[in-house]
Amino acid sequence: MINQFRNLNPLNLILLAAYTVFMRLAIFINMPEQLNFEFLEPYAKFFIQIPLSNSLSPSANIFFATIIVFIQAILFNRIINNHGLLAKPSYLPALLYITGSSLFLQFLILSPPLICNFLLIWIMDKFLKISKTPNAMMTMFDIGMIIAFGTIIYFPFIVLLIMLWLSLLLYRSFNWREWIAGFIGFLTIFFFIAVFYYWNDNITQFYKIWRPLTNLFPSNLQIKYNDYLVLVPVSVIMVLASLQLRENFFRSFISTRKAFQMLFFMFVVAIISFYTKPDFRLYHFILSVPPGAVLLAYYFSNAKKRWFYESLFVVLVLAIQYFLFV
Repeated sequence: MINQFRNLNPLNLILLAAYTVFMRLAIFINMPEQLNFEFLEPYAKFFIQIPLSNSLSPSANIFFATIIVFIQAILFNRIINNHGLLAKPSYLPALLYITGSSLFLQFLILSPPLICNFLLIWIMDKFLKISKTPNAMMTMFDIGMIIAFGTIIYFPFIVLLIMLWLSLLLYRSFNWREWIAGFIGFLTIFFFIAVFYYWNDNITQFYKIWRPLTNLFPSNLQIKYNDYLVLVPVSVIMVLASLQLRENFFRSFISTRKAFQMLFFMFVVAIISFYTKPDFRLYHFILSVPPGAVLLAYYFSNAKKRWFYESLFVVLVLAIQYFLFV
Protein backbone atom coordinates (compact mmCIF):
# COMPACT_ATOMS: atom_id res chain seq x y z
CA MET A 1 0.00 0.00 0.00
CA ILE A 2 2.81 2.41 0.83
CA ASN A 3 4.39 1.84 -2.59
CA GLN A 4 1.10 2.74 -4.25
CA PHE A 5 1.08 6.14 -2.53
CA ARG A 6 4.74 6.89 -3.23
CA ASN A 7 3.75 8.45 -6.55
CA LEU A 8 1.27 11.08 -7.73
CA ASN A 9 -1.03 8.74 -9.64
CA PRO A 10 -4.50 10.42 -9.80
CA LEU A 11 -6.02 7.02 -8.95
CA ASN A 12 -4.66 7.53 -5.44
CA LEU A 13 -7.31 10.20 -4.81
CA ILE A 14 -10.02 7.57 -5.15
CA LEU A 15 -8.05 5.18 -2.94
CA LEU A 16 -7.58 7.92 -0.35
CA ALA A 17 -11.33 8.59 -0.27
CA ALA A 18 -12.02 4.87 0.22
CA TYR A 19 -9.30 4.66 2.88
CA THR A 20 -10.82 7.62 4.76
CA VAL A 21 -14.15 5.82 4.96
CA PHE A 22 -12.49 2.51 5.87
CA MET A 23 -10.67 4.09 8.83
CA ARG A 24 -14.06 5.27 10.14
CA LEU A 25 -15.95 2.00 9.85
CA ALA A 26 -15.93 1.52 13.62
CA ILE A 27 -17.93 4.67 14.31
CA PHE A 28 -20.22 4.18 11.28
CA ILE A 29 -21.08 0.67 12.50
CA ASN A 30 -21.46 1.66 16.17
CA MET A 31 -23.14 5.01 15.63
CA PRO A 32 -23.44 7.09 18.84
CA GLU A 33 -26.97 8.05 19.81
CA GLN A 34 -26.05 11.70 20.26
CA LEU A 35 -23.11 13.93 19.35
CA ASN A 36 -22.84 17.58 20.35
CA PHE A 37 -20.72 19.90 18.28
CA GLU A 38 -19.71 23.18 19.90
CA PHE A 39 -18.25 25.18 17.04
CA LEU A 40 -17.15 28.26 19.00
CA GLU A 41 -15.82 29.13 22.43
CA PRO A 42 -18.50 30.49 24.84
CA TYR A 43 -17.11 34.04 24.68
CA ALA A 44 -17.45 34.02 20.87
CA LYS A 45 -21.11 32.99 21.03
CA PHE A 46 -21.83 36.38 22.60
CA PHE A 47 -21.39 38.03 19.20
CA ILE A 48 -21.61 35.07 16.76
CA GLN A 49 -24.66 32.82 16.78
CA ILE A 50 -24.31 29.51 14.88
CA PRO A 51 -27.08 27.07 15.84
CA LEU A 52 -25.15 24.17 14.30
CA SER A 53 -24.49 22.06 17.36
CA ASN A 54 -28.14 21.08 17.85
CA SER A 55 -29.07 20.63 14.19
CA LEU A 56 -26.68 17.86 13.15
CA SER A 57 -27.59 14.22 13.61
CA PRO A 58 -24.79 11.81 14.63
CA SER A 59 -24.59 10.42 11.09
CA ALA A 60 -24.34 13.94 9.62
CA ASN A 61 -21.72 14.86 12.22
CA ILE A 62 -19.51 11.90 11.30
CA PHE A 63 -20.13 12.36 7.56
CA PHE A 64 -19.00 16.00 7.62
CA ALA A 65 -16.01 15.09 9.80
CA THR A 66 -14.99 12.50 7.18
CA ILE A 67 -15.30 15.01 4.34
CA ILE A 68 -13.32 17.61 6.29
CA VAL A 69 -10.47 15.19 7.04
CA PHE A 70 -10.27 14.17 3.38
CA ILE A 71 -10.14 17.80 2.21
CA GLN A 72 -7.54 18.66 4.85
CA ALA A 73 -5.44 15.67 3.77
CA ILE A 74 -5.39 16.86 0.15
CA LEU A 75 -4.49 20.44 1.15
CA PHE A 76 -1.84 19.15 3.53
CA ASN A 77 -0.40 16.86 0.86
CA ARG A 78 -0.11 19.72 -1.63
CA ILE A 79 1.69 21.97 0.85
CA ILE A 80 4.23 19.31 1.86
CA ASN A 81 4.94 18.49 -1.80
CA ASN A 82 5.24 22.16 -2.77
CA HIS A 83 7.91 22.70 -0.13
CA GLY A 84 9.80 19.54 -1.05
CA LEU A 85 10.03 18.10 2.47
CA LEU A 86 10.03 14.48 1.29
CA ALA A 87 12.29 12.53 -1.06
CA LYS A 88 9.86 13.13 -3.93
CA PRO A 89 6.27 14.34 -4.40
CA SER A 90 3.76 11.68 -3.39
CA TYR A 91 0.45 11.07 -1.66
CA LEU A 92 2.14 9.77 1.48
CA PRO A 93 1.47 12.96 3.50
CA ALA A 94 -2.27 12.66 2.78
CA LEU A 95 -2.23 8.94 3.63
CA LEU A 96 -0.49 9.50 6.96
CA TYR A 97 -2.65 12.53 7.76
CA ILE A 98 -5.80 10.43 7.37
CA THR A 99 -4.20 7.65 9.42
CA GLY A 100 -3.24 10.05 12.22
CA SER A 101 -6.73 11.57 12.18
CA SER A 102 -8.20 8.12 12.84
CA LEU A 103 -6.21 7.13 15.93
CA PHE A 104 -9.02 7.61 18.46
CA LEU A 105 -12.82 7.59 18.33
CA GLN A 106 -12.93 11.23 19.39
CA PHE A 107 -10.83 12.11 16.35
CA LEU A 108 -13.62 10.80 14.10
CA ILE A 109 -16.26 13.37 15.03
CA LEU A 110 -16.70 17.07 14.35
CA SER A 111 -14.80 19.09 16.93
CA PRO A 112 -13.31 22.60 17.23
CA PRO A 113 -9.70 21.31 16.95
CA LEU A 114 -10.63 19.48 13.73
CA ILE A 115 -11.91 22.76 12.25
CA CYS A 116 -8.78 24.53 13.53
CA ASN A 117 -6.61 22.11 11.58
CA PHE A 118 -7.57 24.04 8.43
CA LEU A 119 -5.94 27.08 10.04
CA LEU A 120 -3.00 25.06 11.34
CA ILE A 121 -2.23 23.70 7.87
CA TRP A 122 -2.47 27.24 6.48
CA ILE A 123 -0.07 28.48 9.18
CA MET A 124 2.37 25.67 8.36
CA ASP A 125 2.41 26.81 4.74
CA LYS A 126 3.11 30.41 5.74
CA PHE A 127 5.89 29.44 8.16
CA LEU A 128 7.55 27.36 5.45
CA LYS A 129 7.52 30.41 3.16
CA ILE A 130 9.02 33.02 5.47
CA SER A 131 12.63 32.08 4.63
CA LYS A 132 11.90 32.80 0.97
CA THR A 133 10.58 36.33 1.38
CA PRO A 134 12.75 39.46 1.83
CA ASN A 135 10.30 40.92 4.35
CA ALA A 136 8.26 38.61 6.56
CA MET A 137 6.40 41.37 8.42
CA MET A 138 3.10 41.02 6.54
CA THR A 139 3.30 37.22 6.65
CA MET A 140 3.73 37.30 10.42
CA PHE A 141 0.85 39.78 10.74
CA ASP A 142 -1.37 37.41 8.73
CA ILE A 143 -0.33 34.43 10.89
CA GLY A 144 -1.18 36.40 14.03
CA MET A 145 -4.68 37.07 12.67
CA ILE A 146 -5.13 33.40 11.73
CA ILE A 147 -4.16 32.36 15.28
CA ALA A 148 -6.71 34.85 16.63
CA PHE A 149 -9.48 33.33 14.49
CA GLY A 150 -8.41 29.88 15.68
CA THR A 151 -8.60 31.08 19.29
CA ILE A 152 -12.20 32.18 18.74
CA ILE A 153 -13.02 28.63 17.65
CA TYR A 154 -10.87 26.81 20.22
CA PHE A 155 -9.02 28.69 22.96
CA PRO A 156 -5.89 26.44 23.26
CA PHE A 157 -5.03 27.52 19.70
CA ILE A 158 -3.69 30.72 21.30
CA VAL A 159 -0.57 28.84 22.47
CA LEU A 160 0.56 28.75 18.82
CA LEU A 161 1.61 32.37 19.34
CA ILE A 162 4.84 30.84 20.66
CA MET A 163 5.46 29.53 17.14
CA LEU A 164 5.66 33.10 15.83
CA TRP A 165 8.93 33.69 17.60
CA LEU A 166 10.29 30.14 17.41
CA SER A 167 9.91 30.24 13.63
CA LEU A 168 11.58 33.63 13.38
CA LEU A 169 14.49 32.31 15.45
CA LEU A 170 14.88 29.42 13.02
CA TYR A 171 14.38 31.22 9.74
CA ARG A 172 15.24 34.92 10.05
CA SER A 173 17.84 37.24 11.46
CA PHE A 174 16.47 39.52 14.18
CA ASN A 175 14.12 42.29 13.03
CA TRP A 176 12.03 43.81 15.78
CA ARG A 177 9.23 44.75 13.33
CA GLU A 178 8.78 41.11 12.34
CA TRP A 179 8.83 40.04 15.98
CA ILE A 180 5.89 42.30 16.92
CA ALA A 181 3.96 42.07 13.62
CA GLY A 182 2.41 38.68 14.44
CA PHE A 183 1.34 39.79 17.91
CA ILE A 184 -0.19 42.97 16.50
CA GLY A 185 -2.13 40.85 13.98
CA PHE A 186 -3.47 38.76 16.86
CA LEU A 187 -4.40 41.84 18.92
CA THR A 188 -6.16 43.44 15.95
CA ILE A 189 -8.88 40.76 15.95
CA PHE A 190 -9.33 40.84 19.72
CA PHE A 191 -9.38 44.64 19.73
CA PHE A 192 -12.60 44.53 17.70
CA ILE A 193 -13.96 41.84 20.01
CA ALA A 194 -13.17 44.07 23.02
CA VAL A 195 -14.97 47.00 21.36
CA PHE A 196 -18.03 44.80 20.80
CA TYR A 197 -18.03 43.75 24.47
CA TYR A 198 -17.65 47.40 25.51
CA TRP A 199 -20.55 48.55 23.34
CA ASN A 200 -22.71 45.92 24.98
CA ASP A 201 -21.64 46.95 28.52
CA ASN A 202 -19.98 43.57 29.08
CA ILE A 203 -16.29 44.41 29.16
CA THR A 204 -15.77 42.47 32.39
CA GLN A 205 -16.63 39.27 30.50
CA PHE A 206 -13.93 40.10 27.96
CA TYR A 207 -11.29 40.03 30.69
CA LYS A 208 -12.41 36.54 31.68
CA ILE A 209 -11.41 35.21 28.27
CA TRP A 210 -7.76 35.21 29.32
CA ARG A 211 -8.13 33.39 32.64
CA PRO A 212 -7.15 29.96 31.20
CA LEU A 213 -3.67 31.35 30.46
CA THR A 214 -3.06 31.50 34.21
CA ASN A 215 -3.74 27.78 34.65
CA LEU A 216 -0.86 25.83 36.13
CA PHE A 217 0.51 23.07 33.98
CA PRO A 218 -0.76 19.83 35.60
CA SER A 219 1.88 17.99 37.61
CA ASN A 220 0.06 14.67 37.26
CA LEU A 221 -2.45 13.41 34.75
CA GLN A 222 -5.05 10.69 35.11
CA ILE A 223 -4.20 8.50 32.12
CA LYS A 224 -5.84 5.23 31.15
CA TYR A 225 -2.86 3.61 29.51
CA ASN A 226 -4.97 0.97 27.74
CA ASP A 227 -6.61 3.75 25.74
CA TYR A 228 -3.24 4.83 24.37
CA LEU A 229 -1.73 1.46 23.39
CA VAL A 230 -2.53 2.35 19.78
CA LEU A 231 0.26 4.92 20.04
CA VAL A 232 2.88 2.15 20.38
CA PRO A 233 3.21 1.49 16.61
CA VAL A 234 3.01 5.25 15.97
CA SER A 235 5.89 5.82 18.40
CA VAL A 236 7.96 3.07 16.75
CA ILE A 237 7.53 4.71 13.35
CA MET A 238 8.38 8.13 14.78
CA VAL A 239 11.57 6.78 16.34
CA LEU A 240 12.54 5.18 13.03
CA ALA A 241 11.72 8.44 11.23
CA SER A 242 13.87 10.41 13.69
CA LEU A 243 16.79 8.04 13.09
CA GLN A 244 16.27 8.38 9.34
CA LEU A 245 16.11 12.14 9.63
CA ARG A 246 19.25 12.24 11.75
CA GLU A 247 21.11 10.12 9.20
CA ASN A 248 20.12 12.44 6.34
CA PHE A 249 20.15 15.67 8.35
CA PHE A 250 23.40 17.21 7.10
CA ARG A 251 22.81 15.93 3.58
CA SER A 252 19.51 17.78 3.36
CA PHE A 253 18.98 21.36 2.25
CA ILE A 254 19.21 23.92 5.05
CA SER A 255 15.59 24.90 4.44
CA THR A 256 14.51 21.26 4.91
CA ARG A 257 16.42 20.97 8.19
CA LYS A 258 14.82 24.13 9.52
CA ALA A 259 11.40 23.00 8.34
CA PHE A 260 11.59 19.78 10.36
CA GLN A 261 12.82 21.65 13.41
CA MET A 262 9.89 24.05 13.08
CA LEU A 263 7.43 21.16 12.68
CA PHE A 264 8.87 19.44 15.76
CA PHE A 265 8.28 22.58 17.86
CA MET A 266 4.76 22.88 16.42
CA PHE A 267 4.06 19.25 17.34
CA VAL A 268 5.15 19.86 20.95
CA VAL A 269 3.28 23.18 21.27
CA ALA A 270 0.08 21.62 19.90
CA ILE A 271 0.26 18.88 22.54
CA ILE A 272 1.08 21.03 25.59
CA SER A 273 -1.58 23.61 24.76
CA PHE A 274 -4.19 21.34 26.42
CA TYR A 275 -3.36 22.92 29.80
CA THR A 276 -5.33 26.07 28.84
CA LYS A 277 -8.55 24.04 28.85
CA PRO A 278 -9.09 22.21 32.15
CA ASP A 279 -11.99 20.20 30.68
CA PHE A 280 -10.10 19.30 27.52
CA ARG A 281 -11.06 16.15 25.65
CA LEU A 282 -9.03 13.63 23.73
CA TYR A 283 -9.91 15.28 20.43
CA HIS A 284 -7.63 18.18 21.44
CA PHE A 285 -4.62 16.16 20.28
CA ILE A 286 -5.79 16.10 16.68
CA LEU A 287 -3.98 19.46 16.52
CA SER A 288 -0.71 17.52 16.66
CA VAL A 289 -1.61 15.39 13.62
CA PRO A 290 -0.41 17.75 10.82
CA PRO A 291 3.18 18.19 12.08
CA GLY A 292 3.29 14.57 13.26
CA ALA A 293 2.09 13.25 9.90
CA VAL A 294 5.05 14.92 8.15
CA LEU A 295 7.49 12.90 10.25
CA LEU A 296 5.57 9.66 9.61
CA ALA A 297 5.48 10.38 5.88
CA TYR A 298 9.22 11.13 5.92
CA TYR A 299 9.97 7.64 7.19
CA PHE A 300 7.81 5.86 4.61
CA SER A 301 9.17 8.09 1.85
CA ASN A 302 12.78 7.14 2.64
CA ALA A 303 12.44 3.56 3.94
CA LYS A 304 14.30 0.96 1.84
CA LYS A 305 13.10 -2.51 2.88
CA ARG A 306 9.67 -2.87 1.35
CA TRP A 307 8.60 -5.95 3.30
CA PHE A 308 9.41 -4.12 6.56
CA TYR A 309 7.74 -0.76 5.95
CA GLU A 310 4.68 -2.32 4.32
CA SER A 311 4.31 -4.69 7.28
CA LEU A 312 4.80 -1.84 9.74
CA PHE A 313 2.04 0.18 8.09
CA VAL A 314 -0.32 -2.82 8.11
CA VAL A 315 0.37 -3.33 11.83
CA LEU A 316 -0.41 0.37 12.43
CA VAL A 317 -3.71 0.21 10.54
CA LEU A 318 -4.78 -3.04 12.21
CA ALA A 319 -3.90 -1.66 15.65
CA ILE A 320 -6.01 1.44 15.00
CA GLN A 321 -8.96 -0.64 13.80
CA TYR A 322 -8.69 -3.02 16.75
CA PHE A 323 -8.72 -0.26 19.38
CA LEU A 324 -11.49 1.64 17.57
CA PHE A 325 -13.76 -1.42 17.66
CA VAL A 326 -12.73 -2.51 21.16
